[in-house]
Amino acid sequence: MPPFAGVRVLVVEDEGAVAMLIEEMLEDFGCEVVASVARLATAQDQASTALVDLAILDVNLAGERVFPVAEILRNRGIPFLFSTGYGASGVPDDFAGYPVLHKPFSESELLQRMTLALRHRASTSA
Repeated sequence: MPPFAGVRVLVVEDEGAVAMLIEEMLEDFGCEVVASVARLATAQDQASTALVDLAILDVNLAGERVFPVAEILRNRGIPFLFSTGYGASGVPDDFAGYPVLHKPFSESELLQRMTLALRHRASTSA
């Protein structure tokens, strides 16, 4: 059985090729990609309403920062991880402790960060 069978994921990524790669990896893990969005406003709508277990957030969406989306998810108790080519230094202190996936990344790195994100939720909701 795939490691994340049935886990519903929101993907927020503005680079089409990267989004497709993430979606393929998630499908390999047994996840269901509920939505894959590239714009901040759409991501905020999805973060507010989508029934998801986890979100993967690209830090920079065509020059806009994804942190309002992260705030919505945090308020809803939905775990997430950041994906960025800029390193953890691009993530504000407000979100310290949330997993950061550094681009380019491997399937095993994505798997590890997803595991950390789900554990982070468990430790903050306990």
